[in-house]
Amino acid sequence: MRGIDRRTTCRLGLATILVPARVLAQGAYPARPVHLIVGFPPGASMDITARMLASGLSQMLGQQFVVENKPGAGSTIAADYAAHAAADGYTLFVGSSANITNQAINPHLSFDMIKDFAPIAPVATVTVVLVVNPSINVHSVAELIALAKSKPGGVFYASVGIGSAPQLAAELFAQRAGLKLVNVPYQGSPQAVADLIAGRTMMMFSPASTVVGQIAAGKLTALASASSKRSSILPNLPTMAEAGMPNFDTGIWFCLLAPQGTPQRVIDTVSRAVQTTMHTPATVQALGKQGIEPLSGGPNALRRFMVSELARWSDVARAAGLLKS
Repeated sequence: MRGIDRRTTCRLGLATILVPARVLAQGAYPARPVHLIVGFPPGASMDITARMLASGLSQMLGQQFVVENKPGAGSTIAADYAAHAAADGYTLFVGSSANITNQAINPHLSFDMIKDFAPIAPVATVTVVLVVNPSINVHSVAELIALAKSKPGGVFYASVGIGSAPQLAAELFAQRAGLKLVNVPYQGSPQAVADLIAGRTMMMFSPASTVVGQIAAGKLTALASASSKRSSILPNLPTMAEAGMPNFDTGIWFCLLAPQGTPQRVIDTVSRAVQTTMHTPATVQALGKQGIEPLSGGPNALRRFMVSELARWSDVARAAGLLKS
């Protein structure tokens, strides 16, 4: 994740952060259960992460944090709901790179990810990998580029919808390499991966956790990690930078946001708790098995990162002709 140091563990000592719940309760927050709104269905990487986060926050802050799934429209439905919720700290939103790419494609949504949300903390990142069907007989990023250049418009890539992170990753790849690729959108990763294995498409930028089993079974060939560092579950796979395409980071990331206007004391309390929760050894180990890694940073760092990501993906969407008028 660019701009936020994922390698840095929480610099505040556990003794400082792990204060008793009764001490926090004296500040009157949280005084009742807090809802974490998630824009993807149960079992998705975001949902898994959110439930780990909710469990840790419940233990730290002495109130129940409840995950509430509102899937649909690439998390836009959930974001709209959270953006218009009461700014009292009892409805928080687990945002992601999907929300930023959605806004990059459609700047006329009923909410604005920058203006209508108060950043709390970055949460985690999921490595994205570039995979291909073995039948096309390429084993490196350079070989894939050579194939695509020899067949302009003849290389089909799978995505999970127009404006999705996998599509924009492929469009960024095409722009950087000077290629003409054809998008084949699907409703979700399972269908996209199934058709990729079947040979109906040739390549895909996919969350590592979704395809690691197929890679191990030889059903897909992994070419590179499309994140800034190697994946913990595919440690031998080079990054795109190592494969010859520097500054190529399309990792999926999650963060915690609140409706704009939420009291700063609430933001600060939750932000500190998020950082500690996500960096406990148990959480790191459990999420690491899914290819999910914790991030570090506070509200200001998160805001700067979201602004830069929106600008970056807006440029990609504009160049690809995806921007909605």
